[in-house]
Amino acid sequence: MECLNDLLGYPNRKIYQNTDWFAFSLDSVLLANFVTILPRTKTILDIGTGTAPIPLILSLNTKAKIVGIEVQEDLAHLALKSVQYNQLDDQISIVQKDVQSYAEEMESDSFDVIVSNPPYFKVEKNNFHNQDLHKTLARHEVALSLEELFQCVRKLLKNDGVFAMVHRPERLLEILDLYRQYGLEPKKIQLVYPKEGKDAHMVLIEGVKHGKPGLRLLAPLIIHDSNNQYTQEYKDFIKEGENEPKEL
Repeated sequence: MECLNDLLGYPNRKIYQNTDWFAFSLDSVLLANFVTILPRTKTILDIGTGTAPIPLILSLNTKAKIVGIEVQEDLAHLALKSVQYNQLDDQISIVQKDVQSYAEEMESDSFDVIVSNPPYFKVEKNNFHNQDLHKTLARHEVALSLEELFQCVRKLLKNDGVFAMVHRPERLLEILDLYRQYGLEPKKIQLVYPKEGKDAHMVLIEGVKHGKPGLRLLAPLIIHDSNNQYTQEYKDFIKEGENEPKEL
């Protein structure tokens, strides 16, 4: 069922979703607040934008032009509706296409910043795939493998540009290898924990194309306290939806 909701933590942004499909999650909210957006940032690409939660949040922090690319037509349609509802047509563009085709058509070095919340799971013979296509494509590397993602990023990202992503900690070493392999120097990493005393369930990573070596390991981010309420550090991290767009 299609519905219009407040964007998680951002009452001044609305988002269209379909409750029968794979909805956006906390991962996207975290990534949108983790990535470095500078005053000189003029172009941003979100690969696998879904219903566009990341572009909607980023629009609160920057006046840069944002492109959200989504391979699934149904999700791209909802993303466009969300952009239009929030009257952000002049800032956010939604492209319904697979990112490899998009990268082939675009000129090299087109974006200052690229972000992605990609599928987390490899496709293997014994994988169980949910029969719902929307969920399968969101969770498994069916349409785009991790290495294919990095190939597209290498072409589309400008020199000294930023690439940030969110993923699972168990694939961190593989991800760091790919950053280096494709000319992206890892610059900061932050582990995310559901609660104190629990194992990390997400990792945020950012690198710079042809950047100088120098990696920062940021303080751990804990999402919930012992009462299952959001921690103050999480509220501070997402700035509780109070952001205002910054001029370039």
